[in-house]
Formats: sequence, structure tokens, C-alpha cells
Amino acid sequence: MKKTATYIAYILFSAFGVSACKDYIDVVPDNVATIDNAFSLRNEAEKFLFTCYSWLPNNSDAQSNIGFLAGDEVWLPVAQREIYPANNWRIARGGQNVNQPLVDSWRSGLWIAIRDCNIFLENVADLSKVPDLSSDDRSRWIGEVLFLKAYYHYLLFRQYGPIPIVEKNISLDANQSAVRVEQRPVDEVVNYIVTLLDSAAQKAVPLVIPNQTAELGRVTKPIIQAIKAEVLLTAASPLFNGNADYQSMRNTKGEQLFKPSYDASKWTRAAEAAKVAIETADAAGIRFFPFNKAEYGQFKMSDVTAKVLGINLGFNERWSSEHIWANPNHQAWNIQRDAMPLLTPEAVVGTARQHLSAPLKIAEMFYTKNGVPINEDKTLDFNDKSSLRVATAADRYYIKEGYTTARLNFDREPRFYADLGFDGGIWFKFDTKSLSDEDTYYVQAKLNQPAGANNHGWINETGYFLKKLVNWEQAFSSNGVSYKYYPWPNTRLSDIYLIYAEALNEANGPSSEVYTYLDRIRERAGIPGVLSSWSQFSSNPDKPTTKDGLREIIQRERMIELAFEGKRYWDLRRWKLAVRYFNQNITGWSVNQEVSNDYYQVRTLFQQTFVAPRDYFWPIAQGELTVNPSLIQNIGW
Repeated sequence: MKKTATYIAYILFSAFGVSACKDYIDVVPDNVATIDNAFSLRNEAEKFLFTCYSWLPNNSDAQSNIGFLAGDEVWLPVAQREIYPANNWRIARGGQNVNQPLVDSWRSGLWIAIRDCNIFLENVADLSKVPDLSSDDRSRWIGEVLFLKAYYHYLLFRQYGPIPIVEKNISLDANQSAVRVEQRPVDEVVNYIVTLLDSAAQKAVPLVIPNQTAELGRVTKPIIQAIKAEVLLTAASPLFNGNADYQSMRNTKGEQLFKPSYDASKWTRAAEAAKVAIETADAAGIRFFPFNKAEYGQFKMSDVTAKVLGINLGFNERWSSEHIWANPNHQAWNIQRDAMPLLTPEAVVGTARQHLSAPLKIAEMFYTKNGVPINEDKTLDFNDKSSLRVATAADRYYIKEGYTTARLNFDREPRFYADLGFDGGIWFKFDTKSLSDEDTYYVQAKLNQPAGANNHGWINETGYFLKKLVNWEQAFSSNGVSYKYYPWPNTRLSDIYLIYAEALNEANGPSSEVYTYLDRIRERAGIPGVLSSWSQFSSNPDKPTTKDGLREIIQRERMIELAFEGKRYWDLRRWKLAVRYFNQNITGWSVNQEVSNDYYQVRTLFQQTFVAPRDYFWPIAQGELTVNPSLIQNIGW
């Protein structure tokens, strides 16, 4: 079959190196359609459009979502290294290397994704191609692919720092200097990404999806504006803004890749983009999930349970009203199974694997019921977190009445109980046993109990289960567990509220506007507003009135609200706080014990190591540098 020169150039452009070309020529399959055929009719062009979408990372899978396991937020049993060989978790355990980099996005698809986007844009922008495509659809499709091209550049930028910009594909007859492209300065990369996003927003991309049966998950204007705000927030953050650690880094043309001087205007730019994102989301009707227990009249549930469910369903309900961008091609199923504890002795091992665990420091991170950190609450004593307490009737909607568990599990904010399962913790589900939250499921996690650490390798290593990931509508029986799938939410409403609050505080310091958007999240979470919480309950009441204090509050609020969504890892990097958090021990309860006094002893699982500045960016594989001498290695590798 004939292969056009354009298509050959598309196949060749890999690793930016000419020496790799011959290998790619050898492996082009004979049955690949030509580019001309791909854009001959609407139906064929639409297939190529979906190919551009197909490169989006599968964040619904724990092993594919880089940030989910690469940091310190989620841990696995060490014994499962062979049966669950997650490369992102190997990064968390210090396994990154320069010869065969782990989770190597440079060589595993994103450049090909950008190539596909360029081919699509070149052909669909040509009015002589796809003659049966309407002008509105042509504009919309171009806007979608401009967004995807920008997003793929952003994912590479976030991971590697300075990257080449691939404005258009390299032609087959390009000379060696054109093929051997170099990394561009980070500000240039950011501006290029933002320019693409702005161009996408000007196209006929819809505010809301018109055909929700067939098109949910495709790009909308709220998605474009939300990602623009995220890109600019990342660029304004300490890792990229005034980072003197990388001031010596220059490309092969001698251009400085990081400006060592701090630019406060980057925060203003991010705040302005976030405000537009909020306004666009509002115009699209995106709201916090309105859980109404009256709609579930068959259940007898308290307001406490309804609050927990509302928080939980804001994340894991199918097409929740607060999802800005959810990906239907990446349905959360495996990750629910990996998070779900065995709640009954009859449950089938393997259909509820329960091995995704939250380290003890993540459980400690959540606020008290008063909305302040446990080490600041002057009205509650958490000094002995492992001391034992028996749950009373007042605790019964959070902890099984009469059950003995750790002091750490009492007097916490509703998000703690929505996001985490633990020994003695209530797990309310949509089935006949849970018709009342007065008599429902609860976790029993000590050795030889249903969710204990003796279930054929599927154990929870820390004693904290990721309840947030599991939708409450599931069938749980001796035949196994069936889960209600949901498209993984890449971006939620609270994310852009937090982006706006952070950028605005960094630009101008504390203000009523910052408090307003933080308090919207806190109100939904069932805790008092920032000023109210700190003035009444904190040992540091003035903390939210200073830029530094409010920055710490915003960062913690973000880590709590977006817990287990794969965000914390990237946030700690851009804040340049990874060196602090990723050099702490991973700890949990002593889950191999049968009695409470022994179970609630702190156990060290792993001593993490993070080397700065090296580990803030991925290494480029040594072979890529050989193929393309115009590339330089990231510092420390």
C-alpha cells in the first residue's frame, strides 16, 4: 500500500533523532491507511479525532496514574511488588534511574500524541479535506485537538521541565539540524501551551456537551479554561518561578532554561485565568454535588451519613455535577476493587482487594471536626494518637458503637470519614443491609477479621482504606463484588476554587475573596470557615491573616480536598516541598496483630528518600541523548 511522504514523516519523528529513522521505516505496517484516506470523509476524520483523544493518560488505573503512587499518599504491601509491579510506586521507593527511566513518558507515547494532533490540525484546517464536514464541526474539532496538543505538551512539561516545542511535524526531507531539536526555556513553553489553549477557546467548542448520550467526556470550554488555570498556576509556583537551583541549566544553544528571578506577576496571571475558569464553569451549570437524602426514601439515614455521602459522591458519582472534566474512556473499576475492604467473612477474596493504603501521616493530615489541624486544635487533645477509645452512641454514624479504635479516628472532619475506611469505621453501602445507618457495615481490620492482614496477599498495609474511590452503589455477596463504574474525574470544581485562592493569596495576600472560595469548599465539607475555625479553635489564631500562614492553610486544604486524586504528588513538586514530605518515613498501624493494644502501635513501613534538586524532574533516557545530541540531561542525572 502506498504511504505518503507526510505519513512517513509522521512515523519517523521519534525521540527527535535521525539515527532512529531507519528502524521506524522498517516497522511501518503495510495495512496502515494513508493520511489522504484518513481525511477523505467525515467518518474517517472522526476516527482520527478519537485517536488524538486516545493518548490521554488512564488516571483511573492506580498503576497508570503517575501521581497516585509515585509520592507518599498511597502505599502498597511490599510483598506485592511482583504481583502488582507498579512502576510509579517504584519511583516512590527510590527506583528512578537514567538508563531505563520509570514511567518514561518521553518514549512511551506523548510525543506520538502530539504528532497525531499536528497531522489532524494540518489536514482538517485544509478546507479541501473532509468535504462533508460542516464548518461548525470543523471549528469544534480543531478546538478540541488544539486543546489536546496543549495538554500533551503540559504533561511533558510538568514531568520533565524544559521540553522541545513541537509546533508542526518535521518533514521527511528535513536536514539534520531541523530534526535535532532542543529544549526551550520554561517561560516559552508555558506561553506556547497557553497560546494553544486560547486558540482552542476561540473555536466552536461547546460550553456544555450537546449530545450527552454520545459525547460526554469530550472537550468543553470549562475544561479548556480549567487546564489553562492549572498550567499558569504550575508556572507561577516555586519549582518554575525564581528557582535558582536550575539557573545553570542551558540548552545546547546556550539559552538559560530557568529564570532565577522571581516574577510575582505570574501569580496574577494565574489568578485571572482561574477566575475565568470559575465563571465559565458557573455558566455551564457546574455545581457541588447536591446530595438529597429524600431522593433515597428507602434508606433511613442521618444528616451525618448524608453529609459523608455527598462528599464522597462529589468525586465518585457517575457524571457528578461538580466534574469539570471526567474521562469516560477511563472508567474506575479496578481502582475500586483495589481500594475496597472485605466487609463480611463471606466476601470473595480478590473481588475486594483492599491493598491501596493511606499512610498514617495522610490520616493525620485531615482536620479535626473544628476545621483546624490536629496539632493546632486547642480544644481537642491528639498528643497520644494511638491511645484507645470505645465508640459511644454519639459516634455511631462514623464508628461502630462499642468498638475500640484509636483516638486518631475520633473527632475528625467529615472528609476524614468520607475518604478513609479504618478499623471500626462505618462503611455505608447501597444495599438491603444498609437500609438504616443505625445498623450497617463497618470495617474489621485486625488479624483474622474479615478485612485483616491474612487474606491471601490482599492486605491493607497501614490500616487505612481508600473509601473515597469506592462508589456506594455496589453489590457485595458471597459471589463477589460488582461496582458501579464512574469516569475518572481529572478536574473538579473545588480544584479551580483552590487554584484561584492560592494564586490570589500569592499575588495580593489574604483577602475576603480568598476566604470566600476556601469557605465554599469548607461549607460543603461540613466545617466552619477559615477565619471562624482559626479564631475559635486554633492555638495560632492569626495564621489566616498573613500570606505565609494562609499559604499553609491553602496547601493543606488542597491536599485534603483532592486527596487520592493523583494531585498531591504534583503539588508537592511545584511547591518545592517534595524534599520535605518525601524524606519522611511511611508508617501505619501494626496490622498483623489481633488485639487492639498491639494493632494500634505505629510501625515503619519504608524510609523514603528524595534527592533535591535531582528528583524534581524526570531523567531523559541516556539513549535519547545519544540519538539527539541537541538534548541536555536534567540536573542531577
